[in-house]
Amino acid sequence: MTRLSYLIGIDGGGTGTRARLTAPDGQLLGLGSAGPSALGQGVPQAWRHITDAVAEAFRTAGLAHDAQQARSSDPALTARCGLGLGLSGAENPGWVRDFRAAEAAGAWGHLALDTDGYAAVLGAHAGRPGALVAIGTGSVGEALHADGRRLTVGGWGWLLGDEAGGAWFGQHAMRIAQQAIDARAPAGALARAIWADCGADRPTLLDWCAGADQRRYAELAPRVFEHEAHDPAAAALIATALDAVRSIADALDPRGELPLALSGSIGRQLRPRLAHAMSQRIVDPAGDATDGALRLLQRSLQSCR
Repeated sequence: MTRLSYLIGIDGGGTGTRARLTAPDGQLLGLGSAGPSALGQGVPQAWRHITDAVAEAFRTAGLAHDAQQARSSDPALTARCGLGLGLSGAENPGWVRDFRAAEAAGAWGHLALDTDGYAAVLGAHAGRPGALVAIGTGSVGEALHADGRRLTVGGWGWLLGDEAGGAWFGQHAMRIAQQAIDARAPAGALARAIWADCGADRPTLLDWCAGADQRRYAELAPRVFEHEAHDPAAAALIATALDAVRSIADALDPRGELPLALSGSIGRQLRPRLAHAMSQRIVDPAGDATDGALRLLQRSLQSCR
């Protein structure tokens, strides 16, 4: 194996990609971000945004030449880089095969891949046993038990699951807006906000929905929180999301023995709203999914020695 000059942790989800660039000794050099790299949105897009995020991390590290090489996937650089990837959709075998078979995959000196949820739980508890409910664009629960067992709960994707995630909130908010147009639900503040964003008549909403993906639905989620205090429909959605968080956490660790972290953009908004008994279980994450992706990479490198 080529001696690695850089180790890079990637957190790739349905809304964005984050990169953490370090030296082999773990010293942080730079951070980068780019568009979504969830595998369900396509392998070419995933690799493009991963490359963009890595190039941005080199740029912020003050390594302009390396940033240019990273952007063009120049093997003179990438062969000296280890890449740890926590990607949404990496539990799908077909997507993983396509991702690994892509030409870009062979450019890196070492590549370790797992789900963004697993990377997040490794980061949240510094590689030690613990549980995590991660709620951003989507949602998933992950637990690493003391006996080495790994457990995943939820994370079935935005079309059928991912309860409490941003796309889930957006879809339910859109449903409320549609029902208000039909006069099947009150035209409250949340419905009117969705109309303002997406259209206030049936043809316009149908057109918006026909072109919407996970990311676009997730962009509607803030409207629910904005109108929680003065729209019962918005408050009810948040209450349902809190029930989902509790359900995922209980399934991960029925006895409540593991430290529990709650992460992600939506998770951070839900945390203050949790019932006291559950909020008492929650600990602050030690790190994030990019930290976990680096741990994933380091474990993979150790197993090759």
